[in-house]
Amino acid sequence: MSVDGEESEILRDLAFTLQAGTFTCLIGPSGCGKTTTLRILLGLDHDFSGTVTMPAGDVRTVAVFQEPRLLPWRTVEQNVRLALPPGATPDIQPLFTTLGLQAMLDRYPSELSLGLERRVALARAFAVMPDVLLLDEPFVSLDEHTAERLRELLVELWQRHAVTVLMVTHNVREAVQLADRLLLMNGRPAKIVGDVAVPMERSKRSGVRLQQFLDELTRNHAQTVRA
Repeated sequence: MSVDGEESEILRDLAFTLQAGTFTCLIGPSGCGKTTTLRILLGLDHDFSGTVTMPAGDVRTVAVFQEPRLLPWRTVEQNVRLALPPGATPDIQPLFTTLGLQAMLDRYPSELSLGLERRVALARAFAVMPDVLLLDEPFVSLDEHTAERLRELLVELWQRHAVTVLMVTHNVREAVQLADRLLLMNGRPAKIVGDVAVPMERSKRSGVRLQQFLDELTRNHAQTVRA
């Protein structure tokens, strides 16, 4: 629905499959429908025609949004534990250790920087041991040093827990550093216009090799990608 109340088609013929345990980034210009796609996958937006097929069985799907969405009257530890299923008592101390939150457990969100709040949001997401993790530009508006550290922590958690990740971003360099695969989205209405594998080992995604890949990606998908 547009701001003037008229219906507007945002997505059309949008189709993709995620392989279990992979890290995929969905890239596209602002306003092209990336967040709408996540909302459909999460079951928050029902105004569409089509189907979303999840793996069989009890699949735990968790989302991390741009805003950490922490309860201000709860401590860091309480915010994380509130996400756990009733009666569940997993040992989440290693998760706090990985994310550098051990000294922050008794603090309230108002006492945290935005970077620390987003660490708590990641802890809350991984505490429930998700099968599928959806992220909507979780590092936007952070300074590059903080964002880079959080990217490293996200990859560490993903590799340790074997989660299937779909992350929305318009930061192409970030996407190439993180993902196994890039889904390029564009058009009005939007659809997938490119499906690009990232063949480099993560430890080598820097310097000249990274820039060469970005340059090639930009040349081949100039209408979608701005490196």
